[in-house]
Amino acid sequence: MAKNDKRKGTAGQLVNYLRDSYLDRTSRPVYALAYLLLFIVIYEIGTMLISPEALNQAHEAQSRSQLRVVSFVWLQNTLEYIGFSQRFVWVAPPLAVVLILLGLQISSKTAWKVYLSDFIPMTVECILLAIPLIVLCLAINRSVSPHSAVVAMQTSTAAETASSGFWVNIVTGIGAGIYEELVFRLVLICILMILFQDLLKLDRTLSVVLSILISAVLFSLHHHFFFLNGSLHSGEAFSFMKFTFRLLAGVYFAVLFAVRGFGIAAGTHAFYDIIAAILNAIVYNN
Repeated sequence: MAKNDKRKGTAGQLVNYLRDSYLDRTSRPVYALAYLLLFIVIYEIGTMLISPEALNQAHEAQSRSQLRVVSFVWLQNTLEYIGFSQRFVWVAPPLAVVLILLGLQISSKTAWKVYLSDFIPMTVECILLAIPLIVLCLAINRSVSPHSAVVAMQTSTAAETASSGFWVNIVTGIGAGIYEELVFRLVLICILMILFQDLLKLDRTLSVVLSILISAVLFSLHHHFFFLNGSLHSGEAFSFMKFTFRLLAGVYFAVLFAVRGFGIAAGTHAFYDIIAAILNAIVYNN
């Protein structure tokens, strides 16, 4: 049950819950940080185990994009442009997640205590919230291709052999959950809200709607076309059905971010990709 109090909400979040309830605790940035730490570790270790040679090719844009989701590489490129060394930029994206969430936690002025027992219901919640996306994906893409119905939103850019495709999809799906939500929801929506509401003085409701729609469009487009190292690259072949599904998924994740916070949005995104990879492996043996 939502409660209107004077506490300062976290960036992008539109709902305040009953103080110290499960919904209130798990919406806090500190919970997002604690819950997603394991995901970050799995992604980093998984990347190294699947393709350790990629770590020695940090200067090659194509090599970096093979196992690193595009949004992760964007963070690396930004830091390289600023002037950080390539050794640093390989650890900087996960560090950026930690620092951003710590900053949001400090500014939110909410409690820092984390109950590990909340992580189980959080996981169940993320899995349950991922199921509507699976159903929507199947419904939208079924008429085009049964195979594409399951893999339509897999965000992996890996160029691996078929034998390692399953684990590549799992690892990059986890990375996509963290870094795509960081870029397209936490960062982009907040920037757009500042632009529309604070600078252009638009109505708050209109600012929210525009921010969600623009972030969703860009989220969907970046699976097909994206800039890397100053040049345009092509990703997955453009399909109107897949673009539409990812657009709707982007809106869905934005609403989750606004209502439940970054941790649940990123967790739901990661679990969607994990479930899609498992269904792809079981149903289509791929």
